[in-house]
Amino acid sequence: MNDRQDPYDPYAQEQQLIGYDPYGRPVYGQVPAQPAPGQQYEQGYEQQQYGYDQQGYGQQAYYPQQQPQQPAAPGYGQQEYPGQQEYQQAPGYGYDTQQSQQWIPQQTAPEAPAPAPAPAAGPEPARADRVPEPRRPEDGQSAPDYRTEQFAFIDQPDEDSEDVIDWLKFTESRTERREEARRRGRNRVVALIVVLALFVVGGAGYLWYAGKLPFLDGPGQKKDAAAASGPQKRDMIVVHLHNTKKGGTSTALLVDNVTTEKGATVLLPNALGVAKDDGTGTALGKAVEEGGVGVKDSLDSVLGTHIGGTWRLDTPFLENLVELVGGIEADTDVAVPADDAAKIPAVGQGPKQHLSGAMAVAYATYRGQGEPEAKQLDRLGKVLYAVLRKVPGDAKSATVTVESMGQILDPSLNAQALGALLARLGERAKEGAYRTDVLAVKPDGTLTDDANKNVVKEVLGGSFTAAQAGAVPRVGLKDATGDEKTQVAAKAALLNGGYTFVDGGKADKTQPATQITYQDDAQRPKAVEVAKTLGLPESVVKKGENAVNADVVVTLGKDYKPS
Repeated sequence: MNDRQDPYDPYAQEQQLIGYDPYGRPVYGQVPAQPAPGQQYEQGYEQQQYGYDQQGYGQQAYYPQQQPQQPAAPGYGQQEYPGQQEYQQAPGYGYDTQQSQQWIPQQTAPEAPAPAPAPAAGPEPARADRVPEPRRPEDGQSAPDYRTEQFAFIDQPDEDSEDVIDWLKFTESRTERREEARRRGRNRVVALIVVLALFVVGGAGYLWYAGKLPFLDGPGQKKDAAAASGPQKRDMIVVHLHNTKKGGTSTALLVDNVTTEKGATVLLPNALGVAKDDGTGTALGKAVEEGGVGVKDSLDSVLGTHIGGTWRLDTPFLENLVELVGGIEADTDVAVPADDAAKIPAVGQGPKQHLSGAMAVAYATYRGQGEPEAKQLDRLGKVLYAVLRKVPGDAKSATVTVESMGQILDPSLNAQALGALLARLGERAKEGAYRTDVLAVKPDGTLTDDANKNVVKEVLGGSFTAAQAGAVPRVGLKDATGDEKTQVAAKAALLNGGYTFVDGGKADKTQPATQITYQDDAQRPKAVEVAKTLGLPESVVKKGENAVNADVVVTLGKDYKPS
């Protein structure tokens, strides 16, 4: 609205600027009449009202609120309210009894609105440019110790709430879940492939190291081959088992290969031919039953070995040994019936049969009717192997076990040496580095070619190297003439020449010419001397592999004529 007034408006003379609202906008209204002299202030004040202006601007005039009635001061011209703006009667104006009587605030300049006066008492209207002061405490009470910095809003992230988490899980699409499942499946497949690859590589590496892969020699195999090709150290004893109740003997060799760290039991048939002190031949079983004197040396001559001692093990002491180690377990191939007279319980057939001392002796010495001797030797080998697995691995403990048997040993083998050997062989057996072989012999008591090659040379180490430098060479004689008299004549000639005789038996087939072979170049001069002893020319001497375990081997042909 403009301050200008329409001169033709009948109410223009009555509508004039009377003030400004709290927002600085002009307020128009009728000018009140000048109050009569002496008129009381109270009457005009009581008739004063508050509301909207007459022009309908929707704005409330800011006038002082009604206060409790107080006696008016004589000659009142203006009133002063504590802490508020001073109000005065507008010049030239008085109170009009016909219209609403209002207090008109004094304006200094109609162009610039004056600040709105504050009410004298009572609540004040809210103002944007004023901050309310804290509430004052009542009398006798202290103000609460509150500070604005003590109040803060804590914002909890929506992601931590249960509802949001559930909602996120719910809104996850099926495609994402399927992708996650595929990813996990791929990870599992990759992990499985890696494990299988490591397993294959590890297994192949082990097989390669052990030399079990075809056409490839691993370090382990090369090491064994190098050890086998070079000189090897072996500790060996011969065991004679005497059956004191039923009679008969059985012989075995216990071998500890110190170089290759392997052990073995070689079972010797009683039919094996050995030489007596006078040079004549006899069977091993008969030589043992006759007292066994010189049997160790005879075996060394036949096998080309170096046996360290003799262990005579009678069946009662074997029974004690099995009991001392707490019994044994063996895979039995046959059931042994009980012997009530000897108080021997029956032995069952099957794997991992628990055998007591008496049962072990019964099984080791059992030989069924019509069975070959090799069957009984194989059972003895199983018992010895099971006993070794139960012997303490400590040499001192094993020695105590041997001494507890109560057996008087051969002077060549004391309890300490036997205990130490049994302890080492026991460790080989527990580790699986152990083998058991039966030495194959021909009906005439001589060794077969396979026995010489696979057992005597590989396991026992018997060869020409057994002969010491300067020692009398061992000469083997093999008859290929088909004439027994010729063989006897040749044997006598060799014995008379001072050679150690080794019976090679008969050849599988005859051959026309006689041949003398040697394997070590150092033995060639000895071979030439053997040829001269037999009346043969030097041309029959050749270097080659000997079929008989001896330094020099003579194979008689049909051309040989005893001198």
